[in-house]
Amino acid sequence: MAKLLKYANGQLIFECPGCDHAHGVYSKPTGHPQGGPSWDWNGSMDKPTFSPSILVQGEHRCHSFVREGKIQYLVDCSHGLAGQTVELPEINEEEW
Repeated sequence: MAKLLKYANGQLIFECPGCDHAHGVYSKPTGHPQGGPSWDWNGSMDKPTFSPSILVQGEHRCHSFVREGKIQYLVDCSHGLAGQTVELPEINEEEW
């Protein structure tokens, strides 16, 4: 299984073990359909790298870099993986 799901609209989805749910970003050059932010992506489904950092604010504050298939959680995260680096988990396409 891959570590990302890619939708036709350019959105890339990955599982976040810190938040225990998925996060999504839009890749360049496709970009966000409503003109929102988009990220540089290395094109890898197994060892993705995104730039710049990813900030998600919801139930938790989750601020991270995804580099070479690993999530590097920054210390300003509000969940238990703050300051840690973990392997990006595989994502089950059938659940989406």
